[in-house]
Amino acid sequence: MRRFLDLQHLDDATIRRLLDLAHELQRSPIRDDLKGKVLGLLFMNPSLRTLASFQAGMAQLGGSSFVIQAGQGCWSLETRTGVTMDGAHPEHIREAIPVLSEYCDALGVRAFAGGTDLKADMDERFLNLLDEITPGPLINLESAANHPCQALAEWKALEDYEIREDAKFVLSWTWHPKALAHAVPAATATMAARRGMNLVICRPEGYDLPEAVMNRVHAAATQGGGTVNVTDDRDAAMAGAHVLYAKSWASPAHYGNPDADAQAKADLRDWCARESWFALAHKDARFFHCLPLRRNVEAADEILDGPRSAVTTIAGNRLHVQKAVLMEMLAHA
Repeated sequence: MRRFLDLQHLDDATIRRLLDLAHELQRSPIRDDLKGKVLGLLFMNPSLRTLASFQAGMAQLGGSSFVIQAGQGCWSLETRTGVTMDGAHPEHIREAIPVLSEYCDALGVRAFAGGTDLKADMDERFLNLLDEITPGPLINLESAANHPCQALAEWKALEDYEIREDAKFVLSWTWHPKALAHAVPAATATMAARRGMNLVICRPEGYDLPEAVMNRVHAAATQGGGTVNVTDDRDAAMAGAHVLYAKSWASPAHYGNPDADAQAKADLRDWCARESWFALAHKDARFFHCLPLRRNVEAADEILDGPRSAVTTIAGNRLHVQKAVLMEMLAHA
């Protein structure tokens, strides 16, 4: 495996092998399979879990890593194609990526959505450029419209909690002061559908996921045997639910216009996950979120500090599943 860019690029056998290996690595975390291997990490945007878990994972597998945070202690990088570079950025990604690849055995890159052009972000233009210019193994650390590391960690968490493949998985929009990207909800919804779950996307009017995302989700459901429904009826969505995943995302209608997005959701602050949302859910229903999370904005303290919360388990799984990805890529390279 030389690319980990999208779970949908992997067949069922590969996903199963990664999950089995992640469970094994959780039980026996310290190994030397990647002794002498180097992982390069390029962050165009901030990180906490992704950066720390990949560095820790390489160390636990006997390898090493280096981190480049573009524009912080190194040159800022131009990413546009065909641009005349007479502005702020002294180095182009087309040179930086091949150079960094000379120093490492695999490269991970994080680059968030631009947030101004929905089609460009949904088309994953920057990720596609990285795929083109990276000579060695490449890992998507979160792109404009995908976060496969997060989705695989969530898949493992579903297994950790012994949640059935055909269980009801509710992805609910929540209020947030910012217009957030679609990468996590897109990856999560696609993962749940691919796993064969009964996915319900609960959102207020005007906050459907983009058409490009929904097309991927429906394709994943067809592949995995899941179902997909969309509603604004929270009680109907939560009835019998085994998982509530709370996550905010920008309105496609107001993409690139944060003021219009803010106005559209001005009266939606009650879309903050609370224990009362679970009244009709399965008695052991779990609360999922990718983190970071704004307490009492996206979800109330009573959930995050209560027995339903799986957020720390999911975050911990980032370490295990990413080590499995690294092993799959590099152990026999």
